[in-house]
Amino acid sequence: MGDTGLRKRREDEKSIQSQEPKTTSLQKELGLISGISIIVGTIIGSGIFISPKSVLSNTEAVGPCLIIWAACGVLATLGALCFAELGTMITKSGGEYPYLMEAYGPIPAYLFSWASLIVIKPSSFAIICLSFSEYVCAPFYAGCKPPQIVVKCLAAAAILFISTVNSLSVRLGSYVQNIFTAAKLVIVAIIIISGLVLLAQGNTKNFDNSFEGAQLSVGAISLAFYNGLWAYDGWNQLNYITEELRNPYRNLPLAIIIGIPLVTACYILMNVSYFTVMTATELLQSQAVAVTFGDRVLYPASWIVPLFVAFSTIGAANGTCFTAGRLIYVAGREGHMLKVLSYISVRRLTPAPAIIFYGIIATIYIIPGDINSLVNYFSFAAWLFYGLTILGLIVMRFTRKELERPIKVPIVIPVLVTLISVFLVLAPIISKPAWEYLYCVLFILSGLLFYFLFVHYKFGWAQKISKPITMHLQMLMEVVPPEEDPE
Repeated sequence: MGDTGLRKRREDEKSIQSQEPKTTSLQKELGLISGISIIVGTIIGSGIFISPKSVLSNTEAVGPCLIIWAACGVLATLGALCFAELGTMITKSGGEYPYLMEAYGPIPAYLFSWASLIVIKPSSFAIICLSFSEYVCAPFYAGCKPPQIVVKCLAAAAILFISTVNSLSVRLGSYVQNIFTAAKLVIVAIIIISGLVLLAQGNTKNFDNSFEGAQLSVGAISLAFYNGLWAYDGWNQLNYITEELRNPYRNLPLAIIIGIPLVTACYILMNVSYFTVMTATELLQSQAVAVTFGDRVLYPASWIVPLFVAFSTIGAANGTCFTAGRLIYVAGREGHMLKVLSYISVRRLTPAPAIIFYGIIATIYIIPGDINSLVNYFSFAAWLFYGLTILGLIVMRFTRKELERPIKVPIVIPVLVTLISVFLVLAPIISKPAWEYLYCVLFILSGLLFYFLFVHYKFGWAQKISKPITMHLQMLMEVVPPEEDPE
């Protein structure tokens, strides 16, 4: 059965390869407008529906809250420009992995791969599914907080559904993505337009004395940034559209400079919309900010808001699962994770083992965690590696002068982003130590144990443990190695 499945998969791959010239030519027809659309669609997800409350709780005033949202947009733009230089200088796939490999060598690169698989990607998936669950539950528990057991069970069900869809069919996953991407743009437009109409009607009283009662401690600012930057997550992957753009060395930086500020404007206007109908205290007491906004502004059609927010978050979760499943698949193929994670389903031709593994880890994160602690956990790990990667850009300006740099940003930009990254990583630990930061560091460093046992030294006893596990899982799940694999 395995041989028959492998032959079938190879025939399908050949047929796909025969169609590749058409796909490639279509992809290269994307212009500047298409690049901006991809950027906006990638970044806007679940964050803008859950982060406003957390950003406000750390700043405790309307004025600083809006400033944090604008500053997060500036930081995302500068970071994306640095990644545009890296992406056009080192044209290898794998996100930060090849950049860290070129700058520092295999161990930091491996630790990024490990942290992405064990910490960053699953915690992101868990946060999005918890957001979906809270918005779906909110209408059924009007005026009170939904029970945690209900929220977490529904989030786990969402993870199971999305993991199943992506394990069964690539095409089905892409259909889900396309439908829900349109839904999130609709709800963003509804909230912004409603808010602007209310503002034009003179609903500005909540903006009076907007800096009164502000909390501006170092720790509070860094945690506010964590939650704001969560909403901008995806800026670091924008260099992946390089191959899809006409004249990428001109259009990529232009798409970043136009696209991310456009997202920033949307986020600021959405927060302004929230504040036109809610005081800072009311917003903090709201269980689901957009639902409260809909109840006050769109009644009796307020059911539109939780429905479309649920669609938006499911779309974001589906996109995260789709890309992270393939990241695990690549790491497994390169020998950096269990070999079975690089295998492909005989029947479905999807990286099913990688997606199932990802779903299991995300479900584990849901059990003890709430959204705020998971966002802090995710952001700490993510900005640790963002800072390290952009520091690598500075390092390679001196150590790899021979590399061609079609896009070259002024050195002050990576220096500034690196310094801000150091602040974001250290400030919350120093000002308000929490267990999740220690757990995060321990999880990342535990990758060294796996690296030396299974990747670097390949001890015989470690191989004896992993081979039977791989064989039994392969038979259970009906999966085979990819064609490129020597086995």
